[in-house]
Amino acid sequence: MIDFNALMSAFHLLGGSWEPWLVVVPGILIGLAIHAVPGLTTSMALAICLPLIPYMDFLQALIFMTAMYGGALFGVAIPAVLLNVPGSAAAVGTTFDGFPMAQAGKHNEALGLALCSSCRGQLLAYLILLVLAEPIANFSIKLGPPEMLVVSIWGLTLIARLRGRHLARGLFAGIFGLLLGTVGMSAQGAARGTFGIAEMLDGVPLVPAIVGLFAAAELFNLVGRDYIITDTTRRGVNARRILAGVAETFRHPGTVLRGALLGTGIGILPGGHAIANLLSYSEARRAAKDPESFGTGDPRGIIAAESANASSEGGSMATLLALGIPTGGATAVMLVAFGMHDITDGPAFMRDHKDIVYAVILSSLAQVFILGILGFCFIFVAGFIVKVRLRALVPIVLALAVIGSFALAQNMAGPITLAIFAIIGWLMQRFDYPVAAAVVGLLLVDGI
Repeated sequence: MIDFNALMSAFHLLGGSWEPWLVVVPGILIGLAIHAVPGLTTSMALAICLPLIPYMDFLQALIFMTAMYGGALFGVAIPAVLLNVPGSAAAVGTTFDGFPMAQAGKHNEALGLALCSSCRGQLLAYLILLVLAEPIANFSIKLGPPEMLVVSIWGLTLIARLRGRHLARGLFAGIFGLLLGTVGMSAQGAARGTFGIAEMLDGVPLVPAIVGLFAAAELFNLVGRDYIITDTTRRGVNARRILAGVAETFRHPGTVLRGALLGTGIGILPGGHAIANLLSYSEARRAAKDPESFGTGDPRGIIAAESANASSEGGSMATLLALGIPTGGATAVMLVAFGMHDITDGPAFMRDHKDIVYAVILSSLAQVFILGILGFCFIFVAGFIVKVRLRALVPIVLALAVIGSFALAQNMAGPITLAIFAIIGWLMQRFDYPVAAAVVGLLLVDGI
């Protein structure tokens, strides 16, 4: 399973020079900060930093990019908890219980839960990758459309569980999301539902749509209130209560382990990182003796979603390092670094540079502990959001969402999509249609 000669070489690569470690802290901080702007993504941050890659050696470049990736996996949870803004599809599940906890004045505990779950998920994923990198890669190459279809159908069962109080409305919302996901070019080259709009040929811009459905619609509901948390005594950032959330994570080892295994396994599939958090949330709810508590601020919901989201990085990195196959936008950008350094990707990389593969895995294990420290400090900065008056916060967040959606789409299609889906999301909430079910349908349509 483990090539111990290559492992010793990896220790020498990491221990023989301090240069690879210089990029870890900046990488994690960039990953944490990028998702403070709704609509900005990890792949965008990685792409922006690509001009720096030729000035680093190859190992240092990979460590820098994995540090950004790991930081972003937790960073996306902060606006999801504090503002009900899932900055990417990977944070949708976190909003279900994270925001209700924040509204109840338990934002410190919720962020502690998210941080610890994210760190433990990444740690378990990379330990699995350390032992099973080659078997995972060999298994993933055998997976194709039939297996993705099975995962997608499994994910569709979420719609029934996210139906809200009315099954028919939940099913309608899920079907509505599926229909939206079919917009664009079909596999046969036919345009579907584009109404002659060229910008729609690539489909509905996913991140602006999700930000609109969740964030902008929720911000409309906040208009007229003074603060997110009405109790003035519970608005502060409290280290003891953050640590209480961290401790709560250790009371649910089964939820963390299940989330990590699901996240790692689904992370090897194309686009799997986007639905890993939802599937883990669904399984945690199914296994619970009191599933009705999920969605009301249950810590297990955050633990399940965050551990799976974080561990999906391990599955994605397995297919990237061992096979040269990106499973998402972030790993696709990371693959560019191979070409910049004239390194052949694919199975040849695993064969000829196994020491670098192990060095990346070992550095990622160390990054987990650095992320824990930096993430804890970052919570104190982000946590002051709950102290800002909503009449100031709402326009700022809306402006950042518009800027982020424009930067992502590089044209007005992003902001227009955000505005349209904000209205749709508000109407769905107004008439008691579950927004989450529509998002699930939108995410899963590619696998069907």
